[in-house]
Amino acid sequence: MSDILNKILAVKADEVAAAKKHRSLESLRREVETDKEARAAIRGFEASLRKRIDAGAAGVIAEVKKASPSKGVLRADFRPADIAASYAGNGAACLSVLTDEQFFQGATEYLQQARAACAIPVLRKDFMVDMYQIYEARAMGADCILLIVAALDHGLMAEMEACSHELGMDVLIESHDGDELAAALKLNSRLIGINNRNLRTFETSLDTTLGLLPRIPKERLVITESGILNGDDVKRMRDADVHSFLVGEAFMRAADPGAELSRLFA
Repeated sequence: MSDILNKILAVKADEVAAAKKHRSLESLRREVETDKEARAAIRGFEASLRKRIDAGAAGVIAEVKKASPSKGVLRADFRPADIAASYAGNGAACLSVLTDEQFFQGATEYLQQARAACAIPVLRKDFMVDMYQIYEARAMGADCILLIVAALDHGLMAEMEACSHELGMDVLIESHDGDELAAALKLNSRLIGINNRNLRTFETSLDTTLGLLPRIPKERLVITESGILNGDDVKRMRDADVHSFLVGEAFMRAADPGAELSRLFA
């Protein structure tokens, strides 16, 4: 496949520019910073993961995702609220909801519907390229945002992280190789995601997480992302002391996503 990531980032920059014309950053910031009720309702994303792990279970971030660029539509009968409730009832620690429209057929409304249907924290899963999106994420109700090292320079990434924390959101920093991990560890966030899928080729290997694991300090919480498809994959990670997982495709293709979560992590 071609360089998918660069294409997505170019489209995302255009989307943000269009959003700013519709509503200014200043207006959005005022709404977010003055909404004390929304701030008080933020759910602790990292805390939810650690609570599950401390109890001896896996900390599962269950993904609500209709489609992907590499696999097309994963779930034609897509009902975010039902999926979220099913996940929450079957042991998910957190949700990850795709809000990118063009490449993943996501939507802001999907995040809002999913969050309203359960009591667990929600990650806005999107490609962040501008500070505007941080305020946008909080305005739509996100408890956590994703920052992808491959998509950002360090200065902007640090600014986005600081802003997210000031707004009460946790931050998941995602890397794919050693250089990206080194950049992620310079930031303050304790949530370190290792994506086993190469965002430039969309090829997947669990060896990505296992190879980078020795470089990550114990106080950081490692989250292995992509490629967790069966019980053997889960066992391989937990045997290596990785207990947090972000899983989407395996659940989205199942008749009952929550039941599949329960089965996979039994």
